[in-house]
Amino acid sequence: MSKLKLGPLEDDKPVKLSLELPAAVHRDLVAYAELLARQSGQGAEPVKLIGPMLVRFMATDREFLKAKRMTNRHKQ
Repeated sequence: MSKLKLGPLEDDKPVKLSLELPAAVHRDLVAYAELLARQSGQGAEPVKLIGPMLVRFMATDREFLKAKRMTNRHKQ
């Protein structure tokens, strides 16, 4: 089996959000959670994947990181 982009989930104090997802996205989250559980041996609720997925997405978005660095420079 190939390695998934998400690894074991960190236990961190969450911030509660309410959002609506398309049904297809929810189905994919459920499937991803099942694959992650099989691969890591650690169960994960689909909703708990959203935060780490967003973190991973933002950490690999070059334009976002560039803009974030520029914003941080202006604050100093």
